Amino acid sequence: MFGMIKNSLFGNTEETEYKLLSSETKDGVSFEVRRYDAAKFAVVSSEGRNFDQVTGELMRKLLMYIGGSNEQGESMGTAAPIIITVFPRNDGVLSRRLMVAIKIPSVYQQCPPNPSDATIQIEERPGMTVYALQFGGFAGESEFRAEALRLTRTLGETAPFQRKQYFCCSYDPLRPYGRRNEVWFLQEEP
Repeated sequence: MFGMIKNSLFGNTEETEYKLLSSETKDGVSFEVRRYDAAKFAVVSSEGRNFDQVTGELMRKLLMYIGGSNEQGESMGTAAPIIITVFPRNDGVLSRRLMVAIKIPSVYQQCPPNPSDATIQIEERPGMTVYALQFGGFAGESEFRAEALRLTRTLGETAPFQRKQYFCCSYDPLRPYGRRNEVWFLQEEP
């Protein structure tokens, strides 16, 4: 636990790199189109509990893993963002299934430490292009849903993005102020 707190408050945060494809504003809403490369992530899943009940617990597991609670006892620093994959129903309400992921820092991409928590899996994720909308403050399910709706309306019905899932991203979940959050929509490849 101490390693997680030390890393989050005093460690260097490695932000996931991306290529900015475009920065756009429509109807007063600014968003970016970004390309992320394939990478390894530590992932933990949950079914049955809602977003606000379970995300803090799952984030802590991942932060503890990269903070040194792994089989090698290796403190990897910290990475951002923490990416929560959610699956909205047709009415916009989030289902009770979600996945929380954090990118393994670059130095450990080739050979990540083995998780000591059996619920954490190491996953190779493919590269992706996303529409990203940034916002601040403390974000729970209702804030992420509101921003997802705002991005949906901004992009319009014909935009080529997946509607069965989206990503809720937190760059600094332990900061008491000045938080950065984003909603990402996965662009469908042509």
